[in-house]
Amino acid sequence: MGYSIDPISADCYKGTTCLINKFGIKDEKKLSQMETLITTAKCKELEVNPIDGDFGFEHYKAIHKYIFEDLYDWAGKVRTASISKKGTIFTLPESIEPLADRIFTGLQKENCYIGYDNNQYIESIVDFYCRTNMLHPFREGNGRTQRVFLTQLIRHSGHDINFSTIDTDELMIATIQSANGIVDYLRNLFRESII
Repeated sequence: MGYSIDPISADCYKGTTCLINKFGIKDEKKLSQMETLITTAKCKELEVNPIDGDFGFEHYKAIHKYIFEDLYDWAGKVRTASISKKGTIFTLPESIEPLADRIFTGLQKENCYIGYDNNQYIESIVDFYCRTNMLHPFREGNGRTQRVFLTQLIRHSGHDINFSTIDTDELMIATIQSANGIVDYLRNLFRESII
């Protein structure tokens, strides 16, 4: 978790920073533990049985819904609160849908990068990763959704990636740098990890 939020529409229990959830858990640490258990299992299920889709925004939202529907009523729905994390301010709620339309329509126009040469492919994946990271369309669970979607996209385009082999701290540093326009670290991580 760890987002800075708009307290007026934070989707949290009154007087806490704990997200309202289907278990009624009001302790952030306990919710985080429950969330980790459930979402880890759901992400593993999607490794074996990916959600069918056309790699549009509805497909992206369906993945989020599947991963988080046991925890939150808003799973798969675009957030209504403004959020930031580690100094990065993400897309404002009212701009998410139009920006998502441009990002995912662009992906589909490019035929999911199928047939691209290696350098062009890596650049395209890095660009897509950066754009969807800044989009951050959900109240929680953006990184997990992004990694599941990207894994499915990369496999669809004839390549493979295993995010579990990427050091999470390195990916976090690369993601923060990319949010500030520096993509070298992220590019290198993807170049080493995509086969």
